[in-house]
Amino acid sequence: MYLAPDLYKQILTKTPTIMTFNTLYEIVKHSVEKFSSRIAFSMIGGEELSYKEVGERIDKVQDMLLNAGVGAGDKVAILSSSMPNWGVSYFAVTTAGMVAVPILPDFTSSELDLIIEHSEAKAILVSDKLFTKLSKETVDKMNIVIRTKGLNAIQQNVEARAEKRIPEPDDLAAIIYTSGTTSKPKGVMLSHYALAAQTMIIPPLFEYNEEDVLLSILPMAHTYECTLGMIYPFSRGARVFYMDRPPTASALMPALAEVRPTVIASVPLIMEKVYRGKVLPTFQKSALMRKLYGWDWSRKLLHKVAGKQLKKLFGGRMRLFAIGGAKFDSEAERFLLEAGFPYGIGYGLTETAPLIAGAVGNMVRIGSTGPSLPAVKIRLDDINPETKQGEIVTLTPCCMQGYYKNEEATKAAFTEDGWFRTGDLGYIDDKGWIYIKGRLKNMIVGPSGENIYPEDIEEVLNSNKLVAESVVTEEDGKLIALVHFDTAALEEAYDEFKYKMSVSKEQLQQKMEEIKKDLENYVNSKVNRFSKISKVIDNEGEFEKTPTKKIRRFIYDRSNKAANKDNEQK
Repeated sequence: MYLAPDLYKQILTKTPTIMTFNTLYEIVKHSVEKFSSRIAFSMIGGEELSYKEVGERIDKVQDMLLNAGVGAGDKVAILSSSMPNWGVSYFAVTTAGMVAVPILPDFTSSELDLIIEHSEAKAILVSDKLFTKLSKETVDKMNIVIRTKGLNAIQQNVEARAEKRIPEPDDLAAIIYTSGTTSKPKGVMLSHYALAAQTMIIPPLFEYNEEDVLLSILPMAHTYECTLGMIYPFSRGARVFYMDRPPTASALMPALAEVRPTVIASVPLIMEKVYRGKVLPTFQKSALMRKLYGWDWSRKLLHKVAGKQLKKLFGGRMRLFAIGGAKFDSEAERFLLEAGFPYGIGYGLTETAPLIAGAVGNMVRIGSTGPSLPAVKIRLDDINPETKQGEIVTLTPCCMQGYYKNEEATKAAFTEDGWFRTGDLGYIDDKGWIYIKGRLKNMIVGPSGENIYPEDIEEVLNSNKLVAESVVTEEDGKLIALVHFDTAALEEAYDEFKYKMSVSKEQLQQKMEEIKKDLENYVNSKVNRFSKISKVIDNEGEFEKTPTKKIRRFIYDRSNKAANKDNEQK
């Protein structure tokens, strides 16, 4: 699906000075030449690569692949932790006319084998730690296995020279395997134009420049990070820093002090943890502070003070803290807005490469993803006349070509007139701002036909200080809440949990039942009558998550389990 001509004119009409790129090859050629002496990629405490050196390493990787019989049109998997050579590997593959298959590092060993086999990859670029997750059978099938750290061959099974070619806009550039919150992973096929066009449709919202310094904290195989954190800044001559460890508080704080980033792309979870773990407890320490925090004028004042400290904590020169990938907690967003912290909200999907809507600066409104980007069209289908909500569908130049080797899923993903079905339910206000209610597959229909959005109830649940995370599902026609309680918060609030060894098991269970009942009452006092939960169930341990840290909801769907049980009995 190539939607360029019509929408491309809209881009040029809106922003006539924007650089135009039709392929990743054009982006790399432009940037390596224009910004040759500037630093492109840096490892905190390690190596740094200039744009010229990126170009030289791209040539090296291409030669290794071509000499192993891997050429234009062939698939090459990239399974690596974040590092400068991740970008080198990705650009080496795509600019030679090959197809990159970036794989999220948190997939299990069996999932990795299945994905690599399904993608028909002939080669793999892999980091040292992740290499051990691959089976011997998978490794032995590869023409060549290249170590990303040193760009040397670990194993080569084929000696034959293949050919490369300069890619065309419609050529397949990457197959991205989604992490499956509601189903098995699917391979999203993105063309060169779909990815390159992101560098042209985002600037009306936010423009990078040569002075920008990014701190990368998300997996590079995540389309959000790959596009906004690598391809887009590379096209503008910006510099990207990578961490050699997960962005925990102990690792992130010194990184922020050293890098002093101007831009970070993040998922909501990180800022929600900052708000609930650091900011909110400060305002709950005393009765006086809690009272002040309950008044609008004093809360805003407290937030402004906290906002100044947060800006310093992030290095003092932040221009944009971009948040996307999941719904953002409204209380945490209110804090950022009132604190004057420079954040932005983006909305998109892997299938749209990813961004289709967003809001920054004075555009932001709590609970909204902002309007669609100038070159993107959005509408609602199957609108409920009472709620004015419907499925968000989009027409964008960045849309996928389909799901790899899955015609049935591809057909189901598009409307009859060619618009992509996002699977998200929402509504659009009279000024074009989009408000997302939840996933269509997650929606629960109440006993009288009401649309119930589990995400709304979960937001209330998660606002309770004792709750770490939750999932709302349906069982026997009633709403139940599966809750993973915050152990530290329980121990701080209740002496019984602080001294477990000295309290009988029965007493702890009784206290836990009281806590669950209190939580049930807390939630039901804040939601509408048909969103009230009937029971809270303690889910011991964290919920199982996808590689992009979203809860695998289908595992906890009690209604599906009941249906499956019935089918088994039949």
